[in-house]
Amino acid sequence: MVEWNKYNPFSKRESHGSASITTYKVLTLLTWVLSIVVSVYYVFHSPKHSHKGHHIEKRIWDQNDLYPTAFTLNHLITDIYWITLFIFQFGYITHLFSSNADHVNAAASVGSHFIANNLLHFAFVELFVRSYFGWAELILIINFLNLSSLYFRHNTYPRFIHAPVVSGPLAWTFVAIYWNGAIMVPHPHSLVARIFGNIFIWSILAYGSFFIVIYKDYTMGYWLSSLAAAIGVAQFTRHIIALQWIFAFTIMAILFLGTTGVAVPAWTGKEIKWGRAREPDAERAPLLNDE
Repeated sequence: MVEWNKYNPFSKRESHGSASITTYKVLTLLTWVLSIVVSVYYVFHSPKHSHKGHHIEKRIWDQNDLYPTAFTLNHLITDIYWITLFIFQFGYITHLFSSNADHVNAAASVGSHFIANNLLHFAFVELFVRSYFGWAELILIINFLNLSSLYFRHNTYPRFIHAPVVSGPLAWTFVAIYWNGAIMVPHPHSLVARIFGNIFIWSILAYGSFFIVIYKDYTMGYWLSSLAAAIGVAQFTRHIIALQWIFAFTIMAILFLGTTGVAVPAWTGKEIKWGRAREPDAERAPLLNDE
């Protein structure tokens, strides 16, 4: 077990050697740039047509509009979400190059999961724009497991790591599983699909509430409320599913208010005490720390 942990890149470590730090710097920066390039490119360009021509190949938002479902997303809100996330991730990457050893080690500790997330995001986009929705769904599920493992094993790190590396990508991946999955299923416009959409959208509220109540994670709450807003606006403008936009806006409002109820006391130093919050140890409330 000791030997396995030594060579396992996802093992939790308190410190990292200089060679390991250098590797994280290079791979983190390269995969992050790759993630940005593929995302931006396929917002504006379609893939080059393959010689087989068996699959529809379109830009990201053309796919979103071509297959309107209960989880269709609004372009503008989702684009803002990703721009914000990429900016925050740049802030995280700068900590790998910090002169503060604690910042460097903290950033490197989640580096393997972040690199995996970037590569999986790249794979998902490449598959999604080529209409390989089944394979894209598998990639999303794998990344969800990767990011969930990261969350539950590394939830004691400060905001500069947690928001861009953990909660932001995890919130997106959770919603994207429904977004891509709804496109993947046969007859997404059927009554059965609409009913399931009306039911499953509430899992966003349940998922966000879990992190708000148990971990007091206001970053997850804000990320998920933004994505709920993206679903609500898209459904409202399309009028395809009468109840879906109402549910989405309700979920957005509940998450936003609940998250704010946790965030404001945390920012003012008057945190609410419930669940795990009863522990006074600062290490159990990392999201309250700026450093």
